[in-house]
Amino acid sequence: MYNAENLQINAIQHIGIPVTNIKNSQAFYEALGFANVMQATFDEKGEPGTCVMMKRGAIIIELYQLPESGLTEIRLRGNGHIDHVAFDVPDIDAAFAILKQAGFNIQEPEPKFLQFWERGCKYFNILGPDGERLEFNQLL
Repeated sequence: MYNAENLQINAIQHIGIPVTNIKNSQAFYEALGFANVMQATFDEKGEPGTCVMMKRGAIIIELYQLPESGLTEIRLRGNGHIDHVAFDVPDIDAAFAILKQAGFNIQEPEPKFLQFWERGCKYFNILGPDGERLEFNQLL
């Protein structure tokens, strides 16, 4: 079975939620006292998507809207709208190596860079036994 006891995890970094209308979702979370602390675009199969990180205290929720071509599946979900839980790690390459050697089902061939936050971040995902997505993320 798996063994990654020596993997360093600082905390839950954020919870990712796919949305169908980023402006409506941002307004909803602002009404709950969250503030937009980062906004960026990303590439999704050659089309632009939008990501907004909403923060209240130590809680960060990632709202992201895929391009229109990717929204049908999101609109049809009956439940399961939380897409992933992201763990903050101090060394993304070490985390990747530990989880790879331990035999976890890693979804990317290597940590991926995103131009999010001030200096960017690197991340990768593993799948749990029921297909749940767990992201490991290092802010650079």
